[in-house]
Amino acid sequence: MGNAHRIGVVGLGVISRAYLDTLVGHPRVRVTAVADLDAARSAAVAADVPGVRALTVAELLSSPDVDTVLNLTVPAAHAEIALGAIGHGKHVYGEKPLAANLADAHAVVEAAAKAGVGVGCAPDTVLGTGVQTARAAVAAGSIGRPQFATAMMVTPGHERWHPHPDFYYTAGGGPLLDMGPYYLASLVHLLGPVRAVTGAAGRLRSERVIGSGPRAGERIPVEVDSHVSGVLEHVDGTLTTITTSFDGVATTAAPIEVHGETGTLAVPDPNHFDGEVRLFELGATGWRTLPPSAGYVDGTRGVGLLDFVTADERRAPRANGELALHVLETMSALLRSSAEGRRIELTTSAQVPAPVPLTGAEEWKGHGYPQ
Repeated sequence: MGNAHRIGVVGLGVISRAYLDTLVGHPRVRVTAVADLDAARSAAVAADVPGVRALTVAELLSSPDVDTVLNLTVPAAHAEIALGAIGHGKHVYGEKPLAANLADAHAVVEAAAKAGVGVGCAPDTVLGTGVQTARAAVAAGSIGRPQFATAMMVTPGHERWHPHPDFYYTAGGGPLLDMGPYYLASLVHLLGPVRAVTGAAGRLRSERVIGSGPRAGERIPVEVDSHVSGVLEHVDGTLTTITTSFDGVATTAAPIEVHGETGTLAVPDPNHFDGEVRLFELGATGWRTLPPSAGYVDGTRGVGLLDFVTADERRAPRANGELALHVLETMSALLRSSAEGRRIELTTSAQVPAPVPLTGAEEWKGHGYPQ
């Protein structure tokens, strides 16, 4: 995929700014086109970025000046845009989730394989020094053989700060589908893929109140479970207990803890690229912070796309479609398990991506990539 360097961006919402900040001016890629349903928005972005054309979505998907489509649309449109790009022989890299449902995600991966193009998907935060340093510590035996893990994400709900939070509480939303990809992708890096799940979920409120913006005070319905818990059975037998919730205020729990025979590792928030990795060894009297030993230093949104387009026969893309599909099936199975009251075995798996060696910002921002 070494020649896949011309990028066309579809969807110019808030997250697009972070991607453009990373990609524009990078010596290994060139943003050539942007598109959005709001033509004025795409025109404004094109005016700010030299050499970028504002196109319609259809024009961008068929443009000969685009090798890889960066899909930053809302989740409900992920599959449609991805399939359209693949149909024109283009690689696709998108925001999470891979698609709004498992059937559409399978369709994307299968279409890409048939067309001979690549599929990549966020999150790429797991490629930063936080998760990668923790992964290196586990691999080095710092906690001995892993026994189990916990993952915890608790917030009072995004309606407190988001001016239009409706989609968080409708089909395709909820705390697991919103934040779960960060945690589950991290857990695959740390402990390997998942073979089966058991889930439980609920919702305590039938409506939420918007707390900011022009709709402040408006009540919106809650149509999905706002608290999801479950147990993940990893292929090596390790168990992870995961909780994602929009029903709590705060927690003192580490976002992820990995417990081994000789130590416990506290992993920082996987929604960020960095953070402290802490180790408590058997017989010690307290925690110690591990210095960064792996990962992209000072990573920003888009580093996963750079990793994707610079992959070759020696190293597969790390934020890839196979992993995104497995993460989506894991989340879907947790929700299905809760609804059906039974353990569910997964049908997908994923290769654990290659670890990221410690890569300074001066390196990944344009002076070479680790292989």
